Amino acid sequence: MTELATRAQAFGLIADGVAAGLSAPWRLYLARGCRYLSLSVGDRAEWNAWRTHLGCPELSVRVYDAGGEIRRASVAEVVLDGCRISVELVEEVSTDDLDRLLVVDPTPAEPEER
Repeated sequence: MTELATRAQAFGLIADGVAAGLSAPWRLYLARGCRYLSLSVGDRAEWNAWRTHLGCPELSVRVYDAGGEIRRASVAEVVLDGCRISVELVEEVSTDDLDRLLVVDPTPAEPEER
């Protein structure tokens, strides 16, 4: 596909991915004018598969508090013919996950001999 000028072409891009064996996104948003297409997926494997399929070079991760729950939003983006396409995954994470991000060397230290 060389152009995403119409809604049919944008939805065709998603249909091609599903036909290639990717899981269908659980939510799809297509902005008026076909200049923005957003796919929401259910897990990290689906996110990796879609971003690889679409060739998304731009990746971003945001961690935030959502009313006492900590969430991580991973977004991969690519621009095809003026249409920005993003694949988004939102996961709940625990403080244990955050603690691992703060540790410089995650391997446990060996006890010193005395």
